[in-house]
Amino acid sequence: MVSVIITTYNRRHFLREAALSVLAQDFSDREVIVIDDGSTDGSEGEVRDLPLRYEWKPNAGISSARNYGIALSGGEYIAFLDVDDLWMRHKLSRQMRAMEEGAAALCYTDEVWIRNGRRLNQKKRHQKYSGHIYEHCLELCLISASSAVIRRHVFEDRGLFDETMPVCEDYDMWLRITSKYPVLFLPEPLITKRGGHEDQLSRQYEAMDRFRVTSLARMIESGQLTDEQKDLTLREIGRKCAILAAGAVKRGKAEEAAYYASFPERIGTPSGR
Repeated sequence: MVSVIITTYNRRHFLREAALSVLAQDFSDREVIVIDDGSTDGSEGEVRDLPLRYEWKPNAGISSARNYGIALSGGEYIAFLDVDDLWMRHKLSRQMRAMEEGAAALCYTDEVWIRNGRRLNQKKRHQKYSGHIYEHCLELCLISASSAVIRRHVFEDRGLFDETMPVCEDYDMWLRITSKYPVLFLPEPLITKRGGHEDQLSRQYEAMDRFRVTSLARMIESGQLTDEQKDLTLREIGRKCAILAAGAVKRGKAEEAAYYASFPERIGTPSGR
């Protein structure tokens, strides 16, 4: 019923614990697929003895790894686990019960945040919601990929992860999904997110909102938004571009500042302006 896709790249020290957290689930109707996106650290040795499918591929990024896993999978539902995160034992059973009872395209859960070994409290801006939550997904990536279970047909309808995006690919996907489908949030911490690693993708790229602006602009250009969604998207583009332009000015990058200052007008303006 569920295909669980674990993605990894040179994270041997995390891999076995992540895989065991899936194999320990009290929901048994699932397959487990590890997609190794070109590791050179001998990661396979950590899980060679475990009942899962291990596939190595040349390095091409997280979106490529997830998409490859989807292509190899056979489940009616798709679930993801980033290798530095962990699942609680009842995660899948709680989500599958909820999804079978309702019509949500995606189910996600609350999470425990650990950074450098210390637990962090989530801020008000990270509050999570059920239903048609597109407007709540505009500011930041509200849904953790490691917590999401998604019906397969949603990818057939809304497309796969964008392999041209080195980061914020999950933000981009949730925009496409939530602009059309209602989702279900389970207010129970069923995953542990571990951060603070030196090699985290978010540490490798400055001004992450530039990738989110690209996604927002694509949503406008898709022609698939309602008038209200379009207005909300244009306003968020304006807000993010103002921040990006101000940051570029501080770094002495006048051309970049001018680009982001003028970008909203090139995309369009919200109604009422």
